[in-house]
Amino acid sequence: MHEIVVIRSARRTRTVQARIVDGKVEVRIPARMTKGEEEKAVEEIVAKLKKRTTSSAHSDAALVERAHRLNETVLEGRARVGSVRWVGNQTSRWGSCTVATADIRISDRLRHVPDYVLDAVLVHELTHTFIPDHSAEFWSWADKTPLAERARGYLEAYQRWG
Repeated sequence: MHEIVVIRSARRTRTVQARIVDGKVEVRIPARMTKGEEEKAVEEIVAKLKKRTTSSAHSDAALVERAHRLNETVLEGRARVGSVRWVGNQTSRWGSCTVATADIRISDRLRHVPDYVLDAVLVHELTHTFIPDHSAEFWSWADKTPLAERARGYLEAYQRWG
């Protein structure tokens, strides 16, 4: 398992967050937590992170691998790949990209969609790392994904009926 680094934050009031940064698990907790509360919170959040990132076709690690492969095969290596991970808090969008850091978040509602649909969403977000808007140039790159138009149709139907 990774080294665990606990970061106390005076600005954080209730939530606990964990992520892997440079091979270490960073756990952010409210500064006011007692040592006992900290131990319990760290144990719970690390268990959640481990479950989320275990090796499988639906792990964060597999998502990062997929993003690198799509960057090379579809986007000619133009995208920057920061962190890429599944998130459970995106209910109104399929994915998001923080342009400054090239961090990509993919809604876990897409865990069980066909591969071509997930690929289209990943390529869309990867394209934002080098074209931040939705210009014609952006779409010329994003639409290079095999079956991009079919994926858009799938997502429209999935949003309505899924």
